Order: sequence, then structure tokens, then C-alpha cells
Amino acid sequence: MDPDKITVEWLQNQETVGKFQVQNIYKPPTIEGVILKELNPLVDGRGDVIELWSKPWVEKEGFVVPTHCYQSATDFGVVKCWHLHKIHTDQFTVTRGKLQVSLVDIRKDSKTFGHVNLVFLGVQRPRLLKIPPGIMHGWKALTKPEVIVVNFQSHVYDAMDEYKFPWNCVLENIWEPKNG
Repeated sequence: MDPDKITVEWLQNQETVGKFQVQNIYKPPTIEGVILKELNPLVDGRGDVIELWSKPWVEKEGFVVPTHCYQSATDFGVVKCWHLHKIHTDQFTVTRGKLQVSLVDIRKDSKTFGHVNLVFLGVQRPRLLKIPPGIMHGWKALTKPEVIVVNFQSHVYDAMDEYKFPWNCVLENIWEPKNG
């Protein structure tokens, strides 16, 4: 669906009629085009090193060559969402803390339309997440004092390619932690 035509009301209707289906968090992402790569920390007595992005991953694993890279900090407990992009691809990892990333496939022509994937990224389990255009997403910082995210975007940031919606307009109850 064209991001220009998505409204809060449309999103709420999709949720009301049961189109959004949360998938098993212990299985790989089910959304078409999303890639989750386990990163390999090399640890020794001096510390560790983690390869965050490598050009061979483009051909071998389906990542895209970044043209813009940035780091952002999200304070503990903050939810940053919802948004999506028409053009650019996000590819990010966490270098400090733990983050819940929530993804919703709202592409009407996708065979995984309506799938909701919850992915956890953090220093305990370093991973790189690729989010293609058209996937609504956001995140929540789960550790103090903040979570640091490094994003390897396919395009230079353009505010005109960021379609934003209120964090609590849909799927308000998917955010961790949950007691029980």
C-alpha cells in the first residue's frame, strides 16, 4: 500500500478486523524481505570486536549497500514509533543495551501482509536487522540508561520519506516487558 494513503484510521481498522497477527518471537522473522543476521563477537582476554556490516553480505545475504550511517540513543523505557519508508531500507544493530523492535507488514501486495514480528537486539546477542521499505516499525529501549543503535541506511536521510504515526495508535500492548 502506498504510504501516502495510510492513515491512523486505516491502521486501527486493520487491527480491529484482526489483520495484524503477532508471530512467534522465538522464530526468525516471517515478514517477506526482513533479514535478521546473527553477528559474531570475537572475544579474548583484551575485550571483543564485532563486525557490524560487510559488503560481502550484500550478495551473499541480501543486505543493501549503505549510503548513510548514523548512531542514535534512545532513553530507557522510551518507545519510538510508528513509522515507515517508501524508498529507503533500514539496516541496524545495537551496540549498547537491549532493544525491542516491532515490525508490521502493511504492504497489501505482500504474502505476509498483517504479520507482526517482534525482534530483540542487544549486546547479549548481537544482530543486524534489515527492514525494507513499506514495513511499519518502531522500537523500545529496554535497558538503562539508554540504548545505542547504529543504522546503515540505503539512502541519505530524507524527511519526506518518513511516514509517522502515533506510537499508541495500534498494537499498544505488544511492548515488553510484560509481567507474569
